[in-house]
Amino acid sequence: MLLVLAVVAGLWGLGAVFGTSRYARLVMIFAVFTGIALLQLVLPVSHPVRAALGGSAAPWFMLLGAGGIVLAYRWGLKRLRNRAVDQSAAQGNGGKLFSDTELNRYARHIVMREMGGPGQKALKEARVLIVGAGGLGSPVLQYLAAAGVGTIGIIDDDVVDNANLQRQVIHRDKDIGIAKVFSAQAAMVAQNPYVNVQPYERRLTEDIAQDLIADYDLVLDGCDNFETRYLVNKTCVALEKPLISGALTQWEGQLSVFDPANDAPCYQCIFPKAPAPELAPSCAEAGVIGPLPGVVGSMMAVEAIKVITGAGTPLRREMVIYDALYGESRKIMLERRADCPTCGT
Repeated sequence: MLLVLAVVAGLWGLGAVFGTSRYARLVMIFAVFTGIALLQLVLPVSHPVRAALGGSAAPWFMLLGAGGIVLAYRWGLKRLRNRAVDQSAAQGNGGKLFSDTELNRYARHIVMREMGGPGQKALKEARVLIVGAGGLGSPVLQYLAAAGVGTIGIIDDDVVDNANLQRQVIHRDKDIGIAKVFSAQAAMVAQNPYVNVQPYERRLTEDIAQDLIADYDLVLDGCDNFETRYLVNKTCVALEKPLISGALTQWEGQLSVFDPANDAPCYQCIFPKAPAPELAPSCAEAGVIGPLPGVVGSMMAVEAIKVITGAGTPLRREMVIYDALYGESRKIMLERRADCPTCGT
């Protein structure tokens, strides 16, 4: 058996030297193993050729099974990659929407039934705005960039502080004193140079909200104050943009997809008024366990991918509440309010 494996290795090497494709070499080796397995079945037990080939067909059929899985996977991946090519697209890059490097990078998305090439194409063409580059913004930005969202906007007026680094994992110690939007941009582009990151180093205010949000398809809100939350919600409702909002404190986090254009409530339906300051202390006052923003922010990124690609069931009319202290999650149903001052009838 070792002799056969050595011969097969030699055939693989010769194929590489002569420029034969990997798939063709795999087919050739599969054919060799098939022939040997058949010989094991048809030759008498005492035949010297059968003895030289190991004396049993079982190991060869195991190799055939493994090889068949590899060939089937590569064939399926090749078909899915071909589907990801945009036939009518872009003038550059040979008429393809994705480079070969990108197709390899996003292969684990493309092979998924719910995503495929069309889903990855939708991600590449999407424009997503993230409000806040702090605790929740960090994992959202990292995962959406890694997932291949084509254009990602970040708006935040804060700079990286030493106290942020316990939970805001997109920033590094060397980034202390740098604007968060630029620190995040550098990390995202370093991780995935195929995304376009648009940093806005300023606070989201009434005078710019409409024009800014109108330029994006989806908004994710991870800010730390109710004034901005209500402004983002009001603007998204007016422009009929879906809003994914997350919040957290100490050990607990929550998230939902607010989308009145698709018969889901808006943020103000659920939170009609901002709570008194003593009832909603900031992270600096109440504290927050470091990994919690990563959990909730990652869930927000998943919801964003679902909204963009149409996969699964996004959290419209539902809110997930995660309790890290006791390792529990629960989901509650949400309803629109007819008397909501933002989206009510």
